[in-house]
Amino acid sequence: MSQVLHTPPASPAPADDDLAALAARHGLSVSGARPSLPEYIRQLWARRHFITAFATAKLTAQYSQAKLGQVWQVMTPLLNAAVYYFIFGVLLHTKKGVPDYIPFLVTGVFIWTFTQSSILAGTRAISGNLGLVRALHFPRAALPISFCLQQLQQLLFSMAALVVILLCFGVPLAVSWVLAVPALVLQFAFNAGVAMVMARMGAKTPDIAQLMPFVLRTWMYISGVMWNIDKLTGSGSGLPHWVAPVLKANPAAVYIDLMRYALIDSYKAGQLPPHVWALATGWALLAGVGGFIYFWKAEETYGRG
Repeated sequence: MSQVLHTPPASPAPADDDLAALAARHGLSVSGARPSLPEYIRQLWARRHFITAFATAKLTAQYSQAKLGQVWQVMTPLLNAAVYYFIFGVLLHTKKGVPDYIPFLVTGVFIWTFTQSSILAGTRAISGNLGLVRALHFPRAALPISFCLQQLQQLLFSMAALVVILLCFGVPLAVSWVLAVPALVLQFAFNAGVAMVMARMGAKTPDIAQLMPFVLRTWMYISGVMWNIDKLTGSGSGLPHWVAPVLKANPAAVYIDLMRYALIDSYKAGQLPPHVWALATGWALLAGVGGFIYFWKAEETYGRG
């Protein structure tokens, strides 16, 4: 007599909604899911000490293999300024008609270097730190912000040399120097925002890092780092009248002009673009807030694929 084995019917697979409810009931969440914007900001603030320590460690390690060590933090922008002075000031005579040309040039080089280095570092913030991104869970915005903080720390070292140069070339110490503080805060916000935009783009397309030096070099030449925009776009230049206001309103030129106005007594208010502080604040808010939100929207994609 044969025995028939009856296999019990398979129970239906639980629906996705049931699994989601089960996970929520036990406090589980999707790994790497993007938090809400307020929660993301809270997580980022909670890791502020990590951001500061990471920036300081990167700055310390940057020249650890060089014999002169941290001296290169000051020497690099000074050597750049010396090269630009020889090419633009001596050979191309852009110093003609510019009072205090060496303080004018060095200030422009130092402030531009802050923006340039922040954006370049931001472009590689995710793609160059994939091991860290994949190994640890933290708000990824901490990386581009920490790289910008590193560049700000380097600028502050360079500012000590800048003060010596200003005093040696007869620029007096003035109350207006305190304006450098809000100008640097606004520039940092702008730099961090652009760095976060570039970090997201660089994470998806690493080849952007190879293109950025050419873009930044072009931006430098149109921002009045080595020459006075008013002098080269004035009457007799053959350029349309709208060129000078457009060049002076670009964010790099705005922050350079503000620092020159704050530090150099011969750089007068009439050389600044109209409503310069509103312009500087607008660029900082547009880039800082917009860049942060743009970066946050792709939070769950960083380090994957």
